[in-house]
Amino acid sequence: MSSKIVMDDGVDNKIERTEEKSLLTRMFGKMEENLETDKKQQQQQTKSSRKNSTEMAIAAAQGKLIAVIGDEDTCVGFLLGGIGEINKKREPNFLVVDKNTSVQEIEEVYKKFMKREDIDIILINQNIAEQIRHVIDTDNDNPLPAVLEIPSKDHPYDPTKDSVLRRAKGLYSAEDMR
Repeated sequence: MSSKIVMDDGVDNKIERTEEKSLLTRMFGKMEENLETDKKQQQQQTKSSRKNSTEMAIAAAQGKLIAVIGDEDTCVGFLLGGIGEINKKREPNFLVVDKNTSVQEIEEVYKKFMKREDIDIILINQNIAEQIRHVIDTDNDNPLPAVLEIPSKDHPYDPTKDSVLRRAKGLYSAEDMR
């Protein structure tokens, strides 16, 4: 069965084409198939993104923590921000360092934080990190937990003392930065 399609090209010339109706039917059928395929792909992507979101939520629910070793002001600030936790063994994820805290005690807590599976980041005041620099530099081969040195209220940040920055500078030469 054929049908006649008449198109006007805008100059009063009539262009006539004869096409088979089945060709149009096949074209529209193909378009519908493509739309269905696109719809299925979108549904699969939505399911995949929901799955990824669920996996991320589960990872977050497993509770990777931030630990803090710092002076009273630093620890209180982070605790008010909501990072304070106590694990099943009743061990906190923070240490308040004052003038009576021994270097040995700071080292022990730092080593415990490094071994804990539930801690991914250790924040330590830079002036306190200087007291246990020998331990930080020898124990920091693994990327996790990441050890970040932060300033305190009484001691400004000094990038020349930061072990992470010193290692990063060692990876790149001045020519790499150009």
